[in-house]
Amino acid sequence: MMEIREAREALKLYFGYDNFRPMQEQIISCLLQKQDVVVLMPTGGGKSVCYQVPAVVMPGICVVISPLIALMKDQVEALLVNGIQAAYLNSSLTPDEQYRVENACLSGELKLLYVSPEKLLSSGFLSFLKRLQVSLFAVDEAHCISAWGHDFRPEYTQLKILKQQFPGVPMVALTATADRLTQKDIQEQLWMQDPKVFIASFDRPNINLMVKPARDRFNRITEFLDRHQGQPGIIYCLSRKGTESIADKLKRKGYRATCYHAGMSAQQRAKAQEAFLKDDVQIVCATVAFGMGIDKSNVRWVIHYNLPKNIEGYYQEIGRAGRDGAKSDALLFYSFADVMSMRSMLTEGNEKQTELQLVKLDRMQQYAEATICRRRILLQYFGETMTKNCGNCDICRNPPTSFDGTLLAQKALSAIARSQERLNMGLLTDVLRGSRSAQVLEGGYDKIKTYGAGRDTSPMDWQRYLHQMLNAGLMELAYDQNYSLKLTDQSRQVLFEGRQVQLVKFDEIKQPAEETISRARPKREQIKDALFERLRTLRKRLADEYGVPPYVVFSDSTLMEMAAEKPTNRIAMLAISGVGSLKYERYGYDFVNEIINFMTDEQEKGNKVKGATHLVTYEELKKGNNPEQIAAMRNLNPVTIYSHLATLYEQGYDDVDLYRFVTKKEYQAISKTIAGMGADAKLKDLYEALNEQYEYYKIRLSIAIYKRNGA
Repeated sequence: MMEIREAREALKLYFGYDNFRPMQEQIISCLLQKQDVVVLMPTGGGKSVCYQVPAVVMPGICVVISPLIALMKDQVEALLVNGIQAAYLNSSLTPDEQYRVENACLSGELKLLYVSPEKLLSSGFLSFLKRLQVSLFAVDEAHCISAWGHDFRPEYTQLKILKQQFPGVPMVALTATADRLTQKDIQEQLWMQDPKVFIASFDRPNINLMVKPARDRFNRITEFLDRHQGQPGIIYCLSRKGTESIADKLKRKGYRATCYHAGMSAQQRAKAQEAFLKDDVQIVCATVAFGMGIDKSNVRWVIHYNLPKNIEGYYQEIGRAGRDGAKSDALLFYSFADVMSMRSMLTEGNEKQTELQLVKLDRMQQYAEATICRRRILLQYFGETMTKNCGNCDICRNPPTSFDGTLLAQKALSAIARSQERLNMGLLTDVLRGSRSAQVLEGGYDKIKTYGAGRDTSPMDWQRYLHQMLNAGLMELAYDQNYSLKLTDQSRQVLFEGRQVQLVKFDEIKQPAEETISRARPKREQIKDALFERLRTLRKRLADEYGVPPYVVFSDSTLMEMAAEKPTNRIAMLAISGVGSLKYERYGYDFVNEIINFMTDEQEKGNKVKGATHLVTYEELKKGNNPEQIAAMRNLNPVTIYSHLATLYEQGYDDVDLYRFVTKKEYQAISKTIAGMGADAKLKDLYEALNEQYEYYKIRLSIAIYKRNGA
């Protein structure tokens, strides 16, 4: 189909990718055939391309409904850099600015227009849209439309008016997180007509999943940051006060950090976000209000200081790391106290919603306390089965070992029974540990037989074992009685009928020091890392010059590929994923030049860099030295230097003139033999076929001219 071919061409031209990701092409094909589509893809899975590419190739304008001003700004900025005309309309614009955008829409200059749901539903706006040739409606963050979703927004429920007013315009609804009930609700609320539903794999194998006990959190965070020097990341906190406190402590330690929460003024929030997007700060400590509108592809890690309310929110938040597909980390700190705090917060809503949210919190708690592969648990939640362990989570890397925990269980259950089932988890731990706390003494719990029976087990281990007993049904939690623990039928089997209990013991993984990691890495990897840092520094400088966030210039994964492949000309650079023609024209030369400079610097240091030796020759040639002088300078055979010149010419270095070293008459004679024997023939065979009249280097240079220009 011609339109799909055009879509592939647009993908390469504007986005720099040779191939679509899984499902993108099928989704785009449906939209080009004016079919409604629902897209479920994890954050970083490439949802935006699913409507941005059709918008480019379809006649007219695509209208994107997006919930956050920041998200619109980021996406429009990135589209403009890619050479796609786009704009947004929202409350941040002045009347004059809005007028200019509306005129651009009416004159057909724009391919995409981003609007908030409030703007879309404002007086007269639908009438304005009817004056345009609307090619497509894209509803981003579509889970906001469903009361069953984790981020419900009432204004989204009115979007059904689009299908009423524009029945012939196809619609795509996109979200990163939606269970089956939410998916169904999205379709019904938007009045979608027999939509095609695409559910991509929710697996983000590049994200390393970790859960650690919420003990000594701040020191653990600084240790983590020291292993991720210079890498941008987000620390999510439960409270506004928490974001400010952690950001302040980090700044005092010398880290580039800021905070973000709903209690700050719009100007303060915008300033914090802008600093993070532009890599002026490395860390943003934020409530969950931050991030939904962030399209920053080079976030390398996400830390949850507190337990999230549900798996949907958690998965969306960790998905803000590694959007470019490069390795990233997600660290969650877990404590039972967080569960209690969250339950108290959730029980303030209406009864129906409270019940739903508490069930979701229970699933989140089960994930945090998991003893099997964490990724399998996450994928199962979204209805996706994974047949083997992921190998990239803390459980897979450090499988827990089981042991006979019957005696520990009997001690805990006996203490619950002897206290008339009045102990909550914290107090039970104190009793078992023999604490002389005021609560223990006031309750008279120091008098019961099992007081101090678990002194030899640490408080943290007791917490872990009690959680396992709770999950196994050996005890119940009375939420309405100050979270006191109650015995069950299974408790009595353990206490009186000899039932055995298996518990899991975890061993902390010792993280090797950064210097050890650095020393252990092969030299070529260290060189690649050094080049990546040079390219990242260049990216930041260019981004500041052009007034865009660094990731809009090139993503981390694109820089990593550059560092690995070391492209030193236009053809090689355009082969890098994420480098389109328009971006090359704007930034490509600077990056090619930086790679050449880096490689020559490494050669001068005595470090062998694969593919760099001909570039050293090139640098000397530019200084005016001839091949013989360069050979003497570098202690190489002149034939080797001529071979370098041939390679440079083949790679597209137009300022390397081979006719300085082989005359056109000589080339014409040599090229006839090359044409007969083939450009891949051995030099020795060509030399003999030419009756040994021409030197080897002239034959090699002639092959380069022949390969590039033909006979």
